[in-house]
Amino acid sequence: MLTKIVQYSVEICSLVLSLMGKVGALAATEPCQSGKHTAGGECCEECQPGEGVVQPCGVTQTVCAPCIDSETYSETYSLTEACLPCTQCTGLLRMQAPCTDTNDAVCVCAYDYYRNELTGQCQRCTVCPQGQGVLEKCSYQSDTLCEECPEDTFSDQESSLDPCMPCTICEEDVEIEQEACTSTSDTVCRALQHSPVQTADLFSFPAVHNDYALNQESLKDVYTTTPAMDIVTTATSPQFIGKGLNENLIPIYCSILAAVVVGLVAYIVFKRWNSCKQNKQGNNNRTVNQTPSPEGEKLHSDSGISVDSQSLQEQQQQQQSQSQTQVKTDGGSYPSLPPHKQEEVEKLLNVGAQEETDWCSLAGLLGYEEEHINTFRQEEHPVRALLSDWASKDCATLDALCTALRKMKREDIAESLRPEPTATSMV
Repeated sequence: MLTKIVQYSVEICSLVLSLMGKVGALAATEPCQSGKHTAGGECCEECQPGEGVVQPCGVTQTVCAPCIDSETYSETYSLTEACLPCTQCTGLLRMQAPCTDTNDAVCVCAYDYYRNELTGQCQRCTVCPQGQGVLEKCSYQSDTLCEECPEDTFSDQESSLDPCMPCTICEEDVEIEQEACTSTSDTVCRALQHSPVQTADLFSFPAVHNDYALNQESLKDVYTTTPAMDIVTTATSPQFIGKGLNENLIPIYCSILAAVVVGLVAYIVFKRWNSCKQNKQGNNNRTVNQTPSPEGEKLHSDSGISVDSQSLQEQQQQQQSQSQTQVKTDGGSYPSLPPHKQEEVEKLLNVGAQEETDWCSLAGLLGYEEEHINTFRQEEHPVRALLSDWASKDCATLDALCTALRKMKREDIAESLRPEPTATSMV
């Protein structure tokens, strides 16, 4: 009996020791986040976002490779997934956000289109008819919301951008309302026709002759004389005659204006004549003070002024050095491109069935918001308006433009922006 008890005690002790050893081994092992190990017991490493799996974990550790920007991407940690190809925005879709190594491209409906939640397709935005204005503008995710023009507002044209406009109010005591405002037409105002008494010149005399004499017969209707007190008082309804005086002032104004113009022209001619006279005197003084040089050759012109050939060569060399300096200082900004290069970029962006999608995508890549892009669409030449506005910014460099064009898969335009080789020759 005692022997069995000892035997059981030994087995229990050995079992406890083995369990303690396993617990210690597990405690010493670091936790594995991936949950998988290599054949050698090493914890498998996950590929980070922006990296794809080239060789999965197994006999050896996981092999990762970076994704190619604008071509492939990887958004999550993974033990098995490779880099995925970027989504291409085609058809009625435009790029809202470009594809990077960690995020896929975001495509939304093109301008003047919205995504129908029922069909999932892009449809053209609704145009509000006459008598209705835009309450909410159309966006890539919602259609235009129109409203009936309330009282004292109108809308006389179909539009998907303009709200109801307030009716015009005729100016009091100056205009009268000829046609009332409706939901489809504005108020029509007509100017009042004033009587001669209302429009007369208050500073004119009752009757004026060319010899500045007063007409006694006209004064009878305007003034009255009190015999007893010999006092002159004005009548109750004086007649103001200002039309003739205003007509007489018109020739005077024209004469003053003509005199000012003639004086200005005479002043300009005098300044030019005085300048030419001073230049001629300076040239004569240089001719008299010039000493003959046996080494320099003289070039005689019809005016009789001699020029030293050695000084002429020095001036030509200075002009060549200045022109070479100007060629070297042309930077890599877009405004520095020649005009024919800028026209070529505009034509290439306007070529093809997707020309509107191309320049709109370029505007998004250059940092413009939807509302700003929409203003370019109202211009007669949207591409020219976009490039002109962007060229005024400090960030308008050829490198930035080429990068955006390559992201749009328009390498043909990027290649056209390469500078043409120039050669300078020394005379």
